[in-house]
Amino acid sequence: MLGPTQIGIPALVRIKPGALARSGIYLARAARRHVLLLSSAGTPAAIEAATLDGLAGQAIEVVARREVSAASFEEAAALLPALPARCDAVVGLGGGRALDTAKYLAFLARLPFLAVPTSLSNDGFCSPSASLTIGGRRRSLPCAVPFGVVVDTEVCLRAPEVLWLSGVGDLVAKVTAVHDWKLAFHARGEPVNDFAALLSDATVFQFMARPERDLEGMRLLATALMLNGIAMEIAGSSRPASGSEHLISHALDQTSARPRLHGLQVGTAAYVVSRLQGRDTDHIAAVLDATRFWDAIRADPFSLDEWRKAVRVAPEIKPGYHTVLSSRDCGPEVESILRTDARLQGCFV
Repeated sequence: MLGPTQIGIPALVRIKPGALARSGIYLARAARRHVLLLSSAGTPAAIEAATLDGLAGQAIEVVARREVSAASFEEAAALLPALPARCDAVVGLGGGRALDTAKYLAFLARLPFLAVPTSLSNDGFCSPSASLTIGGRRRSLPCAVPFGVVVDTEVCLRAPEVLWLSGVGDLVAKVTAVHDWKLAFHARGEPVNDFAALLSDATVFQFMARPERDLEGMRLLATALMLNGIAMEIAGSSRPASGSEHLISHALDQTSARPRLHGLQVGTAAYVVSRLQGRDTDHIAAVLDATRFWDAIRADPFSLDEWRKAVRVAPEIKPGYHTVLSSRDCGPEVESILRTDARLQGCFV
């Protein structure tokens, strides 16, 4: 029999218009009165001002502020001894750099972490890991999920459209990731947590039913990405959210002269991988077509040579991590798809 599972989940979740200015109210209700605020470099002044005003309005003291320009283990570790003793929560505001740094710092300090993403480019804001560099090489480091998630859908709607498309790409990648997980079970007996897989699938298909870029669409995308973070926490691994499409993206990050946004890479790879897997292509294509995802790729096409190399390198990124790429030499199939698939015309040069 399987033993009971205990997981961490966000006790505070607010995904709605105007949520950013109410961050102070949410922290006060949680009895968190002294916070460290980490924000992404380049965060619009109006967003920072709204956050600070909301905190001040509830007498929440910002004991220290830092701007994060690069998400690294070294930076998070250096911030730890400088944390004021009275700090009782860490707030991450902005994009992935600040959120990952704040999440890992909170984990090291054993403090609650409040995630306040200002765009929805990937699922990292609620995942049980932090994407940080160590000595210049990117690593995924285990940590705790946030105690709270605050997503202001109005703020996210004002973010550049390409960031939303990146989030859409990261979301559809869960479809191929879950199937790769099941392939690993059949090939090697790797256990599948059925609830985590079900949760991942359900959140994706809820957004797929309404892939619109409006306030409701932002709510659905934010909810789906957040729950995928929880699915990873349930599974104890990244399997519900990351498969062969992520291995290709990681390979591109290592070998490409100019890697693109994570979600643009994995969304494109998910479409290609679905064809290798022989399933779900129509579902993935419907979302990417409806959101005009391909227009963003054609505006800045990928290198065909770099993708050839990435597909060769991908199975070596995580040795022992079985995916469809482990089942056969997929290189010739992928090259044929990239060259001949009508949807991908203009996406590779």
